[in-house]
Amino acid sequence: QVQLVESGGGLVQAGGSLRLSCAASGRTFMSSAMGWFRQAPGKEREFVAAIHWNGGSTYYTDSVKGRFTISKDNALNTVYLQMNSLKPEDTAVYYCAADRRYFGGIYYEEQRYSYWGQGTQVTVSS
Repeated sequence: QVQLVESGGGLVQAGGSLRLSCAASGRTFMSSAMGWFRQAPGKEREFVAAIHWNGGSTYYTDSVKGRFTISKDNALNTVYLQMNSLKPEDTAVYYCAADRRYFGGIYYEEQRYSYWGQGTQVTVSS
């Protein structure tokens, strides 16, 4: 049974930082693409960041470029999202996702990902 478990969310003031973690179990994702998405109240879920299976390439939505960094630790089967200079508009439930395929690419489309975590709430106060 594959599980993705996010942690690290919380309440932070604007300008602050949080580091989200997503620990995978049930299989290794060291050779799979992974990503982060978020859903704000009343809005559809949107892409935030993705990382190539080898960790060598990353991709971000424009609104977080220069502020967020995605990384993965294959030894721990964990993907991270470092979020700096947080803004109130970053408030959302953040979900990690993993591609079930091996040696794929880097993806921003939801349908490319087969496994999803339960989400962690990030709230940024002004």
